[in-house]
Amino acid sequence: MPARSIITARQDRLGAELRKLRERAGLSGREAARTLGIAESKLSATEMARVGVSAERVRHWASRYACDDVALVDALAAMATERGRGWWEEYRGRVPSGYLDVAELEHHAVELRTFQSVHIPALLQTEEQIRAIFTSTVPKLSPEEIEVRTRFRLRRQEVLDEIGYLAVVHEAALRIRAADAKVARDQLLHLLEQSERPQVTVRVVPFDVDGFAGIDTPLVYASGPVPQLDTVLADTPHGGALLDAEAQLNRYRAILGTIEEVALGVVESRDFILRLAQQM
Repeated sequence: MPARSIITARQDRLGAELRKLRERAGLSGREAARTLGIAESKLSATEMARVGVSAERVRHWASRYACDDVALVDALAAMATERGRGWWEEYRGRVPSGYLDVAELEHHAVELRTFQSVHIPALLQTEEQIRAIFTSTVPKLSPEEIEVRTRFRLRRQEVLDEIGYLAVVHEAALRIRAADAKVARDQLLHLLEQSERPQVTVRVVPFDVDGFAGIDTPLVYASGPVPQLDTVLADTPHGGALLDAEAQLNRYRAILGTIEEVALGVVESRDFILRLAQQM
């Protein structure tokens, strides 16, 4: 099988999970290759996602590694069978590669939870809001780049037709104007409209809530088919980072739990957003 010229974040994750199975079995690369009856270079290339792997081989390796977590093995085998190119691949070379990773992550998630403290969640933004955000990017984007990135983000929003989505938004994000008062008001009304969809939940953290100090990291928590395959997309000063280590997942589950505890209820949040829209 020829080496891949492009490795997606999901392919990389599958290779990393196979490496974790080996390490939990207490096997070095050389020992595992001997146990599996393959060249160590083949094992290494698979774990680094440079080459693909079949579902049958995933199950065989898991068996030799004495992994008895059936749900996890089934999920990894399912990942190995993915051969189609997602819609986001149409944009490769036209938007930053990290955008493609996010779209791929959202597409394969079984549920999404997000907390946003500066911007309205991307999946709930109006087209005008999106354009305003990309127009203010530093360095400046060309009109063509703004158009492509806007279309890409709008296409991402189609995932909300398929999965559950919980968005917790800080009052600061609701009040920040990416453009003018009309765009801001239309955005809040759109947020209200989206919150009425059965699979979408929007909750607000107001400025005057108690017990919220120190929680300021915008993030997206994507649930996989099993908890071990969950992923966190966290904003950093240098861009988004995909996190999947067990300790990181536990940390962000706790952070989201704390945020959701102090957020207003669904009805209160809708009333809050409506009042802000009426003030615009």
